[in-house]
Amino acid sequence: MTGQTYETALARIEEIIRRLDSGEAGLRETLDLVKEGRDLVDYCASELEAVDKGLEELRLEELVARLETGARDEAG
Repeated sequence: MTGQTYETALARIEEIIRRLDSGEAGLRETLDLVKEGRDLVDYCASELEAVDKGLEELRLEELVARLETGARDEAG
């Protein structure tokens, strides 16, 4: 999925859902769409996990900075 973004993957998932909901997809197409959708959902989940991890790291860095500032203020 090179060049894929969370937003484009989500848009494609919505297209797949619309196609499946239409009832117009044949058996083989349905199978292909479900496989593609599953891969896209996995991709989106991994992107969300990466963002969540990044946010946690930022919060930890912010907490450490506040603690260091507080320790310096108390020592000073």
